[in-house]
Order: sequence, then C-alpha cells, then structure tokens
Amino acid sequence: MNVIKTDIDGIVIIEPRVFSDGRGYFFESWAQREFDEQIARVRFVQDNQSMSVRGVIRGLHFQRPPFCQAKLVRCVVGSVLDIAVDLRRSSPTYGRHVAVELSADNHRQLFIPHGFAHGFAVLSDVAVFQYKCDNYYEPKAEGGISPDDPSLGIDWRIDPATAIRSDKDNRHPLLADFDSPF
Repeated sequence: MNVIKTDIDGIVIIEPRVFSDGRGYFFESWAQREFDEQIARVRFVQDNQSMSVRGVIRGLHFQRPPFCQAKLVRCVVGSVLDIAVDLRRSSPTYGRHVAVELSADNHRQLFIPHGFAHGFAVLSDVAVFQYKCDNYYEPKAEGGISPDDPSLGIDWRIDPATAIRSDKDNRHPLLADFDSPF
C-alpha cells in the first residue's frame, strides 16, 4: 500500500496496490500488520456502512472522550468528498480540514485519528460508504460541528442550499461556539 501524508499530522490517504486483469481486479483493503507498521497501532472493533444518494452531506461528527473513535473510511460504490476537521486545541492545524475524494474507482481510504470531526458529501447518484472504528459508538458521547461553518472554508462540491442533511446535523454549533474536549 502507498501511504500519502496530508497537510494535517495524523491524517493519511491509503492507496492499495490493485491487481487488474481481464477478470476484474483484486486488492487487500485491510492488513493489520501493514497498518501497524506504516500508519498506527490501532485495534478496530466495529465496521459500519451507510448508503446515501447524491447531494447528501453527513457530518461533521465525532465522539467525545473517553469514547473517541479513530476511523478508516472508504467508498465502495460511487464517490464522496470526505472531510476531516482538526479539533485538537493544542494542534497548530486546529480548525483546518483535509478534503479527499474517495471512490469505488480510486479505491482510496482515509485514516482519521482521535480528535477530528468527520463528514462526507455524496458526489455520485448513490454512494456506499464503509468505515472501521477503534471504539464502539456511544450515543451520549456524540457531537458535531456545523458543516456550514464559514470559518472552516469547506467546499463540499455540492450546493449547500440544496444539500440533504439530518435535522441533527443542521443543529450542530459553529467551531467558534464549540468547546473542544480534545
């Protein structure tokens, strides 16, 4: 696998080695040993999957300590613009984000460590999104940041006025009104 560092420490893009021939393709989507050696020693305990339609924005979500979640995310059908926002107060990149297109065609994955809000926008007609978490979901620890926060400067690549979001995501605070637990 090829590991690509981003502008924010800890967030990496993972490109698998894809073997293609007349039958299709094959690649290893996950190998604990390689992940431990090249990225981080993480023990994933839960896999999640969602299906969404074009124009959906999910996020920006996180789990508060002690239920923080590191995530390894990928899109297995369609394409999404994946976003991770640094919420670590002591970080020199606090409030900055990484945006990466993940798709069934590019097979890329994104690793997001603890201390980040995460979300994505669906760019294709349908997207199936999968992610591994290193901690179980805890409803009372969930939190979020408004995906519309202008201070974040996120270009979701879809019209925010027509984006499809949950009521909960529409009520998340701006970064300036948020007291980061990280």
